[in-house]
Amino acid sequence: MTAPPPKTRRAGRKARLQARAAPPKVNPAAPGQIGGAYTPLSATEMQAIFQTALRLLAELGMGEVPDRLAQDLLKAGAQDLGNGRIGLPETMVQEAISTSAKEFTLFGRDPARDIHVGGDRVYFGTGGAAVTTLDLDTGRYRPSTLQDLHNFTRLQDTLDNVAWFTRCCIATDVPDMFDLDVNTAYALLRNTTKPVATAFTVAEHVDPIVRMFDIAAGGEGGFAKRPFCKAHISPVISPMRFGEDAVEVVYKCIEHNIPMSCITAAQAGATAPATLAGFLAQSLAETLASLVMVNVIAPGFPMVFSNWPLVIDLRSGAFAGGGGETTVLNAASAQLSNWLGLPSGVACSMTDAKAIDAQYGVEKGMTSLAAALAGGNLIYESSGMTASLLGASFEAFILDDDMHAMTYRALRGVEVSEDTLGYETICASVLGEGHFLGADATYQAMERDYHYPKLADRDQPKTWEDGGAKDAWTRAKTRARTILENHHPNYLSPQQDKDIRAAFNIID
Repeated sequence: MTAPPPKTRRAGRKARLQARAAPPKVNPAAPGQIGGAYTPLSATEMQAIFQTALRLLAELGMGEVPDRLAQDLLKAGAQDLGNGRIGLPETMVQEAISTSAKEFTLFGRDPARDIHVGGDRVYFGTGGAAVTTLDLDTGRYRPSTLQDLHNFTRLQDTLDNVAWFTRCCIATDVPDMFDLDVNTAYALLRNTTKPVATAFTVAEHVDPIVRMFDIAAGGEGGFAKRPFCKAHISPVISPMRFGEDAVEVVYKCIEHNIPMSCITAAQAGATAPATLAGFLAQSLAETLASLVMVNVIAPGFPMVFSNWPLVIDLRSGAFAGGGGETTVLNAASAQLSNWLGLPSGVACSMTDAKAIDAQYGVEKGMTSLAAALAGGNLIYESSGMTASLLGASFEAFILDDDMHAMTYRALRGVEVSEDTLGYETICASVLGEGHFLGADATYQAMERDYHYPKLADRDQPKTWEDGGAKDAWTRAKTRARTILENHHPNYLSPQQDKDIRAAFNIID
């Protein structure tokens, strides 16, 4: 016997509700969306900044050039300016831009987590070297530890919108520099299979850590075939000079096929001009000097053009990670890098807020969205960082992951087609039930076009009150604790872990 119509409608509604509650089949806000719509600089302004950068490199040149690098630069066409400075002629800079790697893959140990860098694709990740951690229990800052680094690494391993992981804090309880570099690398290997990045204090640390990476990659030479870790290096020190230790790390990384982010981190009004245009010209020149260096040593070697404009509060001299100047400078940096066809890296979401509060949300949201809209390929510092990069927060990682999904969705934009314009759907709804709630097109759009945040509260006020009237900080704290209690990966086999521990001082 056929069931009566009312029961059928109830059954159909229940099935629709269950379907809508299920995770979307296609992520409507996946990493790697296309940026580039925000252009704070005109073509004329970009050309003026670029020409000033070229003039600085050719006429002022670079100071404190290590002998090894000076010899390589002079052989390639650089000029000894006779005052302890090496000039880089325009032809040399243009050659470096021409021969440089425009796109490349940052490998994860899990190939499904590889990311392709270049073009206008946007990925949020991490960075920073915070010396304090916002404690989950006390809500106060304390010195960061090696255990914090392990915890941050396995926490972010679960976050889909954090595309790669760079150690976000310094283990202040590991005083020996070699042990610090080794145990930082080990924390990355053990706790995530995303593309990762680290820093090497000195060049002598690279060889042994590559041996550790080879163990994880299956044997000698395995890492170089699919280098799943890139190096963060600052070979240029503002204003306009090289740093010898970092330059030697560059040579070592090239020897081992370690892709690198060569980071310029000038500060407006301190190590670079306070005027935004002058700042951009000097910072571009300095990052181009790194590009010339890398391409003289190894033409086409994968390097992220990491021009990170940083700002100080000119009233106090303190570093300021949030604000309108940081917003526009990093967006302009991304625009300039993309205009030159170079894989871009910028730094945003460096909030000055210490608490997870309104200031935190405004500064992170504005700076990261602008950088993404401008097409920054890799947006560093964008996950988990607080207190002007002095702090890292578990709750911030959770909140920032939701924020990144919103940004990816904004970048995706509006798809316009005969299907999405929905003429027939509009007519059917207007002439039928008078609403769109039960339409097939609505269900399809729900699956395809809408992102549903994991943490943001969308309940009615009464429901929110009945649930304890929890704010975002509290909800993020609860979720972070749940992940840390339940997600304990070990991406090293027992034999790999044994071999690493036999060769290195791994601190538990």
